[in-house]
Amino acid sequence: METCSQSSLAPGLNSVSAPSRHSCEELMLTYNEGEPFSGTVGRTLEDSVQAYPDVVLPPKGTPNVVFVILDDVGYAQIGCFGSDIETPNFDRLAEEGLRYRSFHTTAMCSPTRACLLTGRNQHTTGMGGIADNATGFPGFDGRINKDTGFISEVLRDNGFATMAVGKWHLAPREETDLASSRKRWPLGRGFERFYGFMGAEANQYAPDLVSDNHFVEQPFAAEDGYHLTEDLAGRAIEFINDLRNVTVDKPFFLYFAPGACHAPHQAPRAYIDRYAGKFDMGWDEWRAATHQRQLDLGILPAGTELTPRPEWIQEWATLPEEEKRAYARMMEVYAGFLTHTDHHVGRVFDHLETIGELDNTIVVVMSDNGASPEGDKHGAFNSVAWYNGVPLTLDAVLPNVDLLGSAESHGHYPYGWAHAGNTPFQRWKRECHEGGVADPLIVHWPAGTNGTGEVRNQYLHVIDIMPTVLDALGIEMPTVLEGVPQKPIEGKSLLESFSVPETSQQRTAQYYELLGCRAIYHE
Repeated sequence: METCSQSSLAPGLNSVSAPSRHSCEELMLTYNEGEPFSGTVGRTLEDSVQAYPDVVLPPKGTPNVVFVILDDVGYAQIGCFGSDIETPNFDRLAEEGLRYRSFHTTAMCSPTRACLLTGRNQHTTGMGGIADNATGFPGFDGRINKDTGFISEVLRDNGFATMAVGKWHLAPREETDLASSRKRWPLGRGFERFYGFMGAEANQYAPDLVSDNHFVEQPFAAEDGYHLTEDLAGRAIEFINDLRNVTVDKPFFLYFAPGACHAPHQAPRAYIDRYAGKFDMGWDEWRAATHQRQLDLGILPAGTELTPRPEWIQEWATLPEEEKRAYARMMEVYAGFLTHTDHHVGRVFDHLETIGELDNTIVVVMSDNGASPEGDKHGAFNSVAWYNGVPLTLDAVLPNVDLLGSAESHGHYPYGWAHAGNTPFQRWKRECHEGGVADPLIVHWPAGTNGTGEVRNQYLHVIDIMPTVLDALGIEMPTVLEGVPQKPIEGKSLLESFSVPETSQQRTAQYYELLGCRAIYHE
């Protein structure tokens, strides 16, 4: 507790000026909000004693927390997990931090995000599927109730500033319009600031944007250089600066969820063209080369074999040349999109380093599920067709290859590239095979981890992130939050793995269920 200096004292009101009370708590009476006033109200000021609602102040030096949630990025698509796609900023975090090679999610966006933010399994939260497809049945109603508290609510109540930027996708569709309640929007779930979009995906050049609780126009048009990822990174930096312009001590929680690399795959042409010809070898050779890189990096244990390509995924060598050209270009677009994302997320890391806070920030970088097969066999120039049950045809792609990645496109690569993106595993997003639930995880926190650049082997699930972070911060999950008794946390802290490489502290059992696909892991 700090001691008041003489200069902070002022005449009257018990000789403590109101603006000074946060640094002079030992001179004040306090009481918890909702409890009776603990001071005294007399006939005069001199006969009265002030008391203030208790203000929670984290200890000085409490680390910030930043979650970066990539979208539809497969296990093998980040450089430090074996890819040849350029992701220097994510790779740097891995070199200075830790990678977990046995990290798992739910195989789809809304359920994974619900697990991450609550520390409970997807069906416990009500997010058994994506929020858009909420049903009238328990576990699948798409409504995360107040008995399932968010980490943002816990950190806010422990003195953190809380801010969310990017994709939300945690409210049923009927609760995301102008007339709906905002109680399941970010500001209704513990975040004090929000800038992003409410649904599953966003056009990178023309998104439906929300600022706090209001729909807003994008700052400028695509023809003037607008791109959503760039905008989101700038807004994240702005939120941090807004806080630091007032206080240098208050820690913050930043939830940064860019729409990348979910369809539509859209990026500036310069980023796409830097990959020209890079994927001409096709998904079979790329997958084999990636597998070898994973072995060399230690991402895979020595002797790990590459699973075979299913027969129904076309062998690259048998494809006509025009198809090879189209499919290779689609992968160039995706790679450019991911590198562009890495660059702009990296701006946030660079800013934290510039203001001297990167090393005292717990950074968690992950993907929400495996690479996506939603481009089907031939890929898509307009992937909205796939969502509406319209078959994706090669005829729709071939005349538009040169427009892929632009504002005129809403593209997605073929599932051959999704399968390769999840090397060495089978299958992909939407399914409970390893290709759907195994994802990259990077933890960067120099003050709290031991062993820079190391790869951890512990099996963990996304529900373990919240309790691990709370444990690192020394914060207990409350049994009652905002007056509501809480469901138990189902994740477990794996904090010991930050400093003890061979710790036995890990998850030994985990179930998976999505869209009728089921699996269970048990050690």
